[in-house]
Amino acid sequence: MIWDKAKLKINGQAVQAIAPAIISASQATDIPAFHGQWFMNRLHTGHVIWVNPFNNQQSFISFEKAGAFVFWTKNPRPFFRHLSKLDELGIDYYFHYTLNDYADAGLEPFVPPLESRITAFKELSKRIGKEKVIWRFDPIVLGAGVNANTILLKIKNIGDQLANHTEKMVFSFVDIARYKKIQRNIIRTGKNITEPSQQQMLELGQSIANLCRNWGISPATCAEAIDLSPLGISHNKCIDDKLLMRICSEKNFRLKSFLNRFIPQQHSLLGEENCTLPKDNGKQPGCGCAVSKDIGMYNTCPHMCVYCYANTSEKVVRKNLTRKNNSSETIIPL
Repeated sequence: MIWDKAKLKINGQAVQAIAPAIISASQATDIPAFHGQWFMNRLHTGHVIWVNPFNNQQSFISFEKAGAFVFWTKNPRPFFRHLSKLDELGIDYYFHYTLNDYADAGLEPFVPPLESRITAFKELSKRIGKEKVIWRFDPIVLGAGVNANTILLKIKNIGDQLANHTEKMVFSFVDIARYKKIQRNIIRTGKNITEPSQQQMLELGQSIANLCRNWGISPATCAEAIDLSPLGISHNKCIDDKLLMRICSEKNFRLKSFLNRFIPQQHSLLGEENCTLPKDNGKQPGCGCAVSKDIGMYNTCPHMCVYCYANTSEKVVRKNLTRKNNSSETIIPL
């Protein structure tokens, strides 16, 4: 196992935990928007319990070696008040900020208004540095009144405003066939969304590449089988070893120690992009992410996006959130 191990004492009993250096918070739910206080409480306590959503197996995750956090969000503003504490603790971090525009289509019913999200993006970028705020237009969806031309207009409108506040745009195409939850959400909401065809993917990719070239930012796809590299679009590493090495602060000995395991002896850590972490084999095909440990929990995000693969239904999410406890080892007590 790549992660170190740690021993925890829970209710007077010794338990074994893994101690990851890189933690994802989270691809399963929007922790910055809805569960920031829970996260900070767990950071102070020193561990969480992660529940595998496929077999319900529980694992103890220790923060003893945690040197970097990768946050995923559509609304980071509630988390702004916690950033100074992370800085005090000497923890490095960056954000994947999904900023779409599906308001007219009703696909993201409970995200804040677009202009508010754009303003929050700029504020976050100014506060922590534009290299640490990655813009995601994710996923690209057609149908429900949205076509390829309107998508490009929406992307251009947002990108024109974010171009000076980020270094990268990441996008994906909705994958309906793969996820039963998305199929059920489409039926439940009546939103007749569709996947772009291969030809539409190529045409959209070309247009996005042109926009990004004009903005001076790098385009990348997330976990896509289609190869858009001839257009200048890379396959992204959302958990990015090169970026982690770049942002690793001088006194972050936890992250330094971990990254140094994977750097040739003739190189130094800071200032040189030569660290290659092992790939996370637990992710879907096409994913280029380096190893990390996610600490989120399905069915706990009230954004209620129609294309979401992490929520079973709004009813399940609402019921779960009535039981939420910020002192619990999991977002929803077991």
